[in-house]
Amino acid sequence: MDAPVDSLPAQDLSLLIHAARAAGQTALAFAGPTARFWEKPDGAGPVTEADLAVNETLKRILRDARPDYGWLSEEDVDGPARLTTRRTFVIDPIDGTRSFMKGDAAWAHSIAVVEDGRVTAGVIHLPMMDKLYAAAQGGGAVLNDAPIHVSDVRQLSGAEVLVARPTMLDKNWIGTPPKLNRHHRPSLAYRMALVAQGRFDAMVTLRASWEWDIAAGAVICAEAGARVSDRFGDPLRFNGAHPQTPGALVAAPPLHDAFLGALRP
Repeated sequence: MDAPVDSLPAQDLSLLIHAARAAGQTALAFAGPTARFWEKPDGAGPVTEADLAVNETLKRILRDARPDYGWLSEEDVDGPARLTTRRTFVIDPIDGTRSFMKGDAAWAHSIAVVEDGRVTAGVIHLPMMDKLYAAAQGGGAVLNDAPIHVSDVRQLSGAEVLVARPTMLDKNWIGTPPKLNRHHRPSLAYRMALVAQGRFDAMVTLRASWEWDIAAGAVICAEAGARVSDRFGDPLRFNGAHPQTPGALVAAPPLHDAFLGALRP
């Protein structure tokens, strides 16, 4: 059943879509290869002036509209205040910063609302590709307003899977690793969106995953018919005190079960 258009998740989704489009305009005002950048402490990777500008655009729009929501963004200092709120924005201003810096198109804005640990609305926007994936809890998932659904592939062998090369090492599997067709995209949010779209059959990451990379994708994939879990098959919970999950596994339920049966616990 579709979520009522006047429900809070639907209202939040409309706000997220508006904010995502504004974020795209902000990001595209910078030329990726010439944008100023620097390295974050502790080997956390690069950040550009565009990341920070997008973060400020999103903060202005979202927090002005929902001042009672908490705030968790990759590009802001985290604090305990969000843990006292029922609803929290979970934001990655630019997921795929290295791609942005190279002038590639495969980077995304990942924007979500979390309520009581579950994502109720999410948007993944790739402005250079003119792709906007969106979902609210109970309302289905869309790409540019057209409904999307996960693939119906059920078997590991021959499945088209977005997975990093280290995941396919023997140590991660019970017996011989399955014969998957392995693919990669630099943005974790985009990988999840592609599974929701049915372009790929599954996405697997065994590494600890930051909430801002996967929150929006979690609701979009679930509303597209996927099962979304951590690497051990447990449901994902968000707005945690330490905002990371033990990996992520996304696929249609039969294929998801097949992965859990093959991955080493």
